[in-house]
Amino acid sequence: MFELIVRNGLLMTVGALILSVLGVLAATRIPVQMIPDLEVRTVTVQTAWPGATPQDIEKEILIEQEEYLRTVPNLQRLEASASSGRATVELDFPFGVDMTETLIRVNNALTQVPSYPINVDEPRVYASSFSANSFMFFNVSPLEGNPRGLDMDMMRDFIEDNVRTRMSNVLGVSDVQVWGGAERQIRVILDPVALADRGITISDVRDAIRSRNQDVSGGEIETGKRRYLLRTIGRFDDVRQLEELIVDRRGDTLIRLGDVATVEFDHFEINNLNFVDGDPVINLAVRRETGSNVIDIKYAMLDAVERIDREVLEPAGMEIKLIAEDVGYVEASVKNVWVNLSIGAILATLVMYLFLRSGRATAVGVIGIPICTIAAFIGLLATGRTINVISLAGVAFAIGMTLDNSIVVIESIELARRKGLDRFRSAVEGVSGVWSAVLASTLTTILVFAPVLFIKEEAGQLYSDIAIAISASILASMLVAITLIPTAAARLKFGTEARRPTPVGV
Repeated sequence: MFELIVRNGLLMTVGALILSVLGVLAATRIPVQMIPDLEVRTVTVQTAWPGATPQDIEKEILIEQEEYLRTVPNLQRLEASASSGRATVELDFPFGVDMTETLIRVNNALTQVPSYPINVDEPRVYASSFSANSFMFFNVSPLEGNPRGLDMDMMRDFIEDNVRTRMSNVLGVSDVQVWGGAERQIRVILDPVALADRGITISDVRDAIRSRNQDVSGGEIETGKRRYLLRTIGRFDDVRQLEELIVDRRGDTLIRLGDVATVEFDHFEINNLNFVDGDPVINLAVRRETGSNVIDIKYAMLDAVERIDREVLEPAGMEIKLIAEDVGYVEASVKNVWVNLSIGAILATLVMYLFLRSGRATAVGVIGIPICTIAAFIGLLATGRTINVISLAGVAFAIGMTLDNSIVVIESIELARRKGLDRFRSAVEGVSGVWSAVLASTLTTILVFAPVLFIKEEAGQLYSDIAIAISASILASMLVAITLIPTAAARLKFGTEARRPTPVGV
């Protein structure tokens, strides 16, 4: 077998080139991020009830939700908390659970809750992990001097409708969170004296507003070949229409909402304040999808933000700025690992040359460094991993290990040459004598790292990238040592061969 391999040098060269091209393509397609993606195993349920106290939220929402959520299979921990206007339930599940199926079951459990109080929003269910936290932060502020006199507390709805939605459309972005300001709100401030004088209750006012503020379908009308759909428009468009609302009719007297209340166009209560240089701003935080490339997202997001600033915000008297991002740190960290990897390869080559004392022998030995490095990226892509600081560290660790097999084969070939065999026979005899030892050494090294792949906790998820990178590199180094090394050695003259005296015939 080895004789056939050594004879087909062109075939071995083509195979190495194909492997190198595939590795380069894999390296360009693997997502780049700071750390490996951690498995999501926490589901959060948030329910908003504007204006409600924590005590009311606990009695009316949390107790009802807990009764049905605790029946979700595989649930390990349930923690519920109530704050002003919001209920939060966190559900923890064991590693390895299918989160898609779990989210469906959680939603099914929530649909069994009989009812919620009036004005309670639909529960929001989502799963998140540490590795998918926000990594880009922007703020929206008025143009210098605030020429339009904008009240940033009132601009949250505009930002969510026109900025947040366009930023969320960037490929790889899972969510864009908005902080600061408050949603717009129409306040109806009732006059208790006016209500008492007219014998009107708060319930009467609430029912009148609710029944009037809606659009009603009126069926359809067919005339000849045409058919018209009727729709009665009843929703309020402005504050004046709301003030003109008829609350009660007593004979010829109409009691309007403006007679018993003051209507104001304002915003919800502000729970947090965001300022930059003393001026109020609205912040946006970008989160990525699991497995996405943070570097690609960064530059795509910057292009999208530039268009948003030019087309949406500047005409409205605002501007958006990038205030912080983690991608620069990711790029610097990855670059630093690449530099250390290159230095390690150079040092390994120098050490090998010091012992072999032959430039050609060293060149043959270090053939495996670039090929094995490329093979590591193929392994990462095949297993769905990413390029991150930890996986690149595994590639760097494997550089020295990949030379072990090559050194063993080169030494065996050199010993065969010293016995007087020609280049071809020494290459075949050299690799034939040590291939089993090289295979055993490779398998034992791989088996040392293999158990890491079966650890499901955070440690296994973080360090399995190292195990995959090293295992793929070591496996490739074995293939290089028993194929490319003897093939190249059969065609090159080492320094020791040149120095060996030529036997003189008798």
